Amino acid sequence: RTRALLQQLPPQDCDERYCPDLAEEERRQLRAFSARRRREALGQGLACPVPGPCHGCPCKKCGRRLNKGDPGISASRLGDQFWHPSCFSCHFCHQPLVDLIYFQQDGRIYCGRHHAELFRPRCASCDQLIFMEECIEAEGRRWHLEHFCCLECDVPLRGQRYVMKSGRPCCCGCFESLFAEPCQACGDPIGADSEEATHQGLHWHARAACFCCSLCRKPLRGQPLTSRRGRLFCSETCSLGRDASSTASDSSDSAFASAPSPDS
Repeated sequence: RTRALLQQLPPQDCDERYCPDLAEEERRQLRAFSARRRREALGQGLACPVPGPCHGCPCKKCGRRLNKGDPGISASRLGDQFWHPSCFSCHFCHQPLVDLIYFQQDGRIYCGRHHAELFRPRCASCDQLIFMEECIEAEGRRWHLEHFCCLECDVPLRGQRYVMKSGRPCCCGCFESLFAEPCQACGDPIGADSEEATHQGLHWHARAACFCCSLCRKPLRGQPLTSRRGRLFCSETCSLGRDASSTASDSSDSAFASAPSPDS
């Protein structure tokens, strides 16, 4: 319950005591932002039996009818409308609203977290709203300028090259030393600047010198291939030429198109 409450009503969205690193101007903006939300959007749903005059009214969310005496939720800021208790949830994340507290915007109800994000971006590092004029945006997420750092060594990455790893930025040095896959052909790490080819969980540089037939050295990028014991071949003939005692390959021919690593 406590975790759900902190997720849906982040205290740092309305109380500057939870944001000790804010500059004075940011504190002023946070206070004004929080006061405006409380005044204009904050409400608490009322749980009550559906009254007689509302018999047969549709649930605001699912549209199914609510009969007289059914348990319902009303929201004073949204007029004479009712919800099923299970339907009274955030429009964005669909989580039930803790203690039936909601924020309304344009006729929809939201939890505190996602209502705030309609107006201010949220830092992917500290989870606080961003009131600065500048921020960094990458991969659809945003950061305070000082919080956009390598996930491993904390070096600031503003203006620097980086790789996204599990949704967080990583400097190229840390990526190549800790996360880069070794190439099956040359053994070198497949760096952030290199295109990567994969097959059956193994990795190669996508360049012709590495991703090629083990027998005739024909480049395999974008070509059909077959594999035997972790080696790649352009055809069944080449695979049998490498291992004539066997008549069946480890996998059937399959078309393959190389692509950059998803994280780079």
